[in-house]
Amino acid sequence: MYCKNCGNLMDDNAAICVKCGCQKGTGTSYCPNCGQPTVPGAACCTNCGVSLNVAPAGAAKSKLAAGLLGIFLGSLGVHNFYLGYIGKAVAQLLISLLSCGTLAIVSEIWGLIEGIMILTGKISVDKKGVPLKD
Repeated sequence: MYCKNCGNLMDDNAAICVKCGCQKGTGTSYCPNCGQPTVPGAACCTNCGVSLNVAPAGAAKSKLAAGLLGIFLGSLGVHNFYLGYIGKAVAQLLISLLSCGTLAIVSEIWGLIEGIMILTGKISVDKKGVPLKD
C-alpha cells in the first residue's frame, strides 16, 4: 500500500506514513494501490484503474459521537445505525426489543465493547470505508 498523501510505500499494518506522518488512508494526491499521482477529483486511478473512494466533503462521521452512542445507547444499536452498519444495528435493536428487555444486557455489553473499540481506534471507518474524524 502507498501513502495517499505523499506516495511513499507503506507497510499494510502501519497506522501513519513514516515519510510524511499522515494517518493511513488520508490524502488524495497519490493512488494507494500503485503510488502514482492522481488527477484531482478523479474516481479512479488513471495508472492502475483502482477506485479511489473519494468521499464528498463533510461525509466523515465523528469518532467521538459514534463511540459515545455505542457506550450509552449500544443496546439499541444506535451507533451502528450512525455508522451505516444497518444489519448489526437491527440485530441489536431486535435482541433488546423482542426479548422485552431481558436480553438487553447482551446488546448493551456488545454496544459498550464496540463503543470502546471506536474510541480507541480499533474500529476506524464507517460502512463505506470513510475514516472516522476525531
